[in-house]
Amino acid sequence: MDTVPLIFYAMVCGALGAVAPSIQSTVLRVAAGGVTGLVSALVLPFLRGAFGYMSGSRMC
Repeated sequence: MDTVPLIFYAMVCGALGAVAPSIQSTVLRVAAGGVTGLVSALVLPFLRGAFGYMSGSRMC
């Protein structure tokens, strides 16, 4: 299992969990979760490229 996405999404979900209780509306919480998921899915490939991490090129 690749640990980079696991750690990245855990951090994103932790941040959302910290903010979500302050959003009163269920619809807005779901929308915030959806937007957060989309943004994090779009940002992760750029972060991996910026740090030089390529999937499948592991050094053992």
